[in-house]
Order: sequence, then structure tokens, then C-alpha cells
Amino acid sequence: MNPLDQNHQHNTRRQFFGRTATGIGAAALGSLLSKDLKAESPGEAEQRAPRESGLHFPATAKRVIYLMMSGGPSHIDLFDYKPEILNRRGEELPDSVRNGQRLTTMTNRQSQLPVLPPLKKFKSWGKSNIMLSELIPFTGGIADDICLVKSMNTEAINHAPAATFFLTGSQIPGRPSMGAWASYGLGSMNENLPAFVVMNSKDRQNSCGQLLYDYYWGSGFIPSKHQGVRFRSGGDPVLYLSNPDGMPRKLRRKMLDHLNVLNQEKLSDYGDPEIETRIAQYELAYRMQMSLPEITDISDEPEHVLEMYGPDVHRTGSFARNCLLARKLAEKDVRFIQLMHIGWDQHANIPTQLEHQCKDTDQPAAALVKDLKQRGLLDDTLVIFGGEFGRTVFGQGNINNEKKYGRDHHGRCFSLWMAGGGVKPGFEYGKSCDYGWNVAENSVHVHDWQATVLHMMGINHELLTYRYQGRRFRLTDVHGKVVKDLLV
Repeated sequence: MNPLDQNHQHNTRRQFFGRTATGIGAAALGSLLSKDLKAESPGEAEQRAPRESGLHFPATAKRVIYLMMSGGPSHIDLFDYKPEILNRRGEELPDSVRNGQRLTTMTNRQSQLPVLPPLKKFKSWGKSNIMLSELIPFTGGIADDICLVKSMNTEAINHAPAATFFLTGSQIPGRPSMGAWASYGLGSMNENLPAFVVMNSKDRQNSCGQLLYDYYWGSGFIPSKHQGVRFRSGGDPVLYLSNPDGMPRKLRRKMLDHLNVLNQEKLSDYGDPEIETRIAQYELAYRMQMSLPEITDISDEPEHVLEMYGPDVHRTGSFARNCLLARKLAEKDVRFIQLMHIGWDQHANIPTQLEHQCKDTDQPAAALVKDLKQRGLLDDTLVIFGGEFGRTVFGQGNINNEKKYGRDHHGRCFSLWMAGGGVKPGFEYGKSCDYGWNVAENSVHVHDWQATVLHMMGINHELLTYRYQGRRFRLTDVHGKVVKDLLV
């Protein structure tokens, strides 16, 4: 709730009459304003959302699992094979390639920009012959299931703006996140679980942790019932969900019923969507008391499934455990599942840390795809793996130092992969230049990618809007196009 709104709702009779003159003036001003400048009521907004019964297109993806690799995985080392640079280690990056593009403050005064080839060899994987690094053999094992986009690009060059751009469509915080838009537009498919769930993890070495802000899964200016519900890595998965000591479930139900009556009266008086959110969240929390323990308990998983996700699956809060929980949530028809894993910001430790990160994420991510596929869920579940940008082809620091060097941020051209949900399997799209620096063919901007994901969910990205402060906002802001070549 907005604290100012709460304060106004507790005004006394004396305060009310003291402000009457101001209230009359405001009412008069409101009558002169155009309706287009007024806020959209919750009812009007919900009616504009497509919902399941009024999809703009036939949906190929009923649900999304977004594996967000926070920090920026190196496309040069993992996904974008560039034989041109293999024998150019230490050579200066040509000015004709960089073309004056800006660098971060961490390397813009570096005296040299030496080319740094990939740390490990690449090899051809699957019948589709997709070239991937030997650092990610499990991803190589699902090469025939993934769609590898090698021409992603963004204007952002620092972590928070770049992640905010991918997740909310704007580099400036305050917009609804992608999962919140999906919840607002399509609603929930399971009344006992949230439509949008978030789980975070970090590398075992805790080498470099970007901050994960709440607005990465927030609802912005749309009703807060659409924001992501974060599952914690320790203790109760959701705070305050369990009944306090001495509070039996029947008494809890009775208390919520009486509280609901009071909140409904308040809602009828003020029409505040946050009161409606509070009512909905109390009821959802009550139902989750029964459904959540089943989700978070992996004791009934067959041993061969646990082995598929790797040994880290037994560690609560690990990326492997979260991937398994994501599969269980997908089985329960949770609409949008967002897994964020930090530690990819390898400015000075890429020779050691990149391999650790791959061991943390490669096997579980591939296992998730295989697990969904063997259960018949991959066809209508879209799995996404990627970061907020890539890394530079040049090395940061002294690349002749045995271990203490890395790569800087690079958003001009980088890679991500998707699987299931209607994307072409065993398919590569887009091409970078010989140095993996610039897009050479089939550019895919962040907004293009967002428009394409919404399209797979049955949503026209130009029509899913919310009116706020006199403007209709959408995830893709004012541009973006569906990349239909990615779709089956």
C-alpha cells in the first residue's frame, strides 16, 4: 500500500471537513480533464487483458521457465564459435571492428584491447551440428532441442540497467516485469499456487554476486497481485505462510473470513486495487499452505531423475535444486517461473570461475529440458537460458597473467538459447562478425525477443497494455517485432 493513501484512509471527521474545500477544487479540476489522462480502473484494465479465453493468437507456450544468468555469460567462450580469432591471441582488436563503440569505465582507459580466444575448444554437437564449447557438454547433449540465437543485442552496458531492460522492457526501474505482464495478461492456471514464481541462486564459490533487486520480478504500476512470489533458499520457502504456534487451520480460516468482510467493505468504499490484491493474497497464502510443501519436497523423486540434475540437487537453494522445483511447478501449471543465478561477471577471474559456473548450471539446465521432454511438457513450455549481455572478445587486464584476467561487458552482440514452447529445435539464428563483436545477420533486439516470447504465449505485444499517467505502457515500450523465423 502507498503510505500516503493509508494515511488518507485514516483521516478523522474533523480532518475531512477541514479539507473539503480542497476536495471540491480537485473534483472540479478532474471534471475538466480528458478521460485519457485518468488512471485506468482495475476493472477496465483486466477487461483489456487477453486472458485464456481471448488470446490474440493460438499459444504454443502455456508456461515459461526463464533461466536468467545474471552477470553476462561469455558468448565468445560458450556459444559463438569464431575460428578467426583462434590464432590472434594478444593482437589488438581492430578499430574497424570496434568502430568507436563505448566501453564500460572498467576498460575504456585500458591501454590495449588484446584479442582473447575462447578458453576451451568448441565441438559439433547433435545431428544439427551446433558448435558449442566443451565447457557445456550437457547443453551439447540437448543441441537438437535448442534454438540458439547468436545475434542478440542491447544498448545497456551495465548490469542493473541491462537486467532491468531484459526483465521489464526499460533500463529504468518501475515498469512491470515480464512475469507480471504474463500474469496480468493471462491470469493463473492453478488457483493454489502463484502465477509467477521466482527462485534465486549463486555460485558455490560466491565469487561475484550482482545485486538482485525486487523490481526484477515486481509489478510496477499494475496491481501488485501480479508480482512474482519469491521462494527463499532456506527455512520456509515463503515468509509468514505457516500458521503461528497455537493457530489451528480452522481458526485461521475463520479469521480470514472475518478479515475478508472488512477488506471487502473497504474495497467498496475506495476501489483501491491494492485492497483487492490483499484479499487475493490472503486467500492464495491459505491455499499455498497445503500445496507448497508438496512442491518443495523432492524425497519422492526417482533416483535416476535426481542423478540427471547432478549432485548439487541435494543442496537447498542451489541452481540444480531450483531447476527441479521449476519442473514441478511447471507440472502444476505455474505460468511464469524465473530462476536467477548470479556469478557470471568475470572481469578478473574468467580462467577459473567460468568453469565453476558451467558446472553449476550446464547439467541442471539440460536436465530440465530433458525432464520436461520425457514428461510431454516441453512442447508447451518455453525454456530460456541467457544473461543480460555477453562479454568482450578482448581481455580485461593482463591476459598473460596465469589466472587474473577476464572479459568486460558486451551488449552489442551476444547469445542465448531457448527450447520448447514453439521454437525451432536444433536451429541457429543470427550471425556475428568474425570477432563476435557486431551483428552481421538477423539482429534480434531485446524488444524483438520480448515480442516473440509474448507471441508464443498467445499475446500480441502491441495490444497488451496498461494505462498509467496518461500513457498506455507495454513490455516492448514503443517498438519491437516478432522474429517469426525462430518459430516452428
